[in-house]
Order: sequence, then structure tokens, then C-alpha cells
Amino acid sequence: MSDSNLPGTDLLKTVLEPLLEDFQHWFTRSRHLLETEQLSFMSHQEQSDLLLRVKQAQDELNTAKMLFTATDKQVGIDMATLMPWHQLVTECWNVAMRFRQTREA
Repeated sequence: MSDSNLPGTDLLKTVLEPLLEDFQHWFTRSRHLLETEQLSFMSHQEQSDLLLRVKQAQDELNTAKMLFTATDKQVGIDMATLMPWHQLVTECWNVAMRFRQTREA
């Protein structure tokens, strides 16, 4: 359990910084999969659309990370921004899991 008495900046650094890194990790992995594999269970258009959404999320994430760093990690990110990223990562996890299942079959 984390210390609820952490100053705001320390709390942001403790919670937000690793979260942003996780998003970066999963978006990078998802982008690589979508750019290097033809997914038989998705149409070309569906795969292209998902790749476009991942690229857009990466751009948004990079902007948020730059702002976070430029403000000496004193600015947060609205949940309205984080939730679509979370939903996109979940969608990408499902695609990756299905891709692994089709390769094993």
C-alpha cells in the first residue's frame, strides 16, 4: 500500500510515470505486431484502422510525456485521456492473444 501522505509531485511520479511507460511499452508492441504480421482474423481495413489508432495514441502519449517531463512531473493527466488508451491496450491484448491462438492451431 502506498503512503497517502506523499506530496502531489511524488505521487504523480510514483503512479503516473510507470503508467505512461506501460502504455508506451504496449503501444510499441502492438504497433510492431500490426506492422509486421497479416492477421487472418481481421480484414486489411480493420488491421489498418487499429494500427492508425495505435499510432494516434502513441502521438498523444508522447505529447503527454513531454508535458509531464517539461513541468518537472508536476502535471497530471485527465482520466478522460487515460481511459481510451486503456481501452485500446485491452483491445490490442485481445488481438495479440487471438494471433497467438491462431498460430498455435
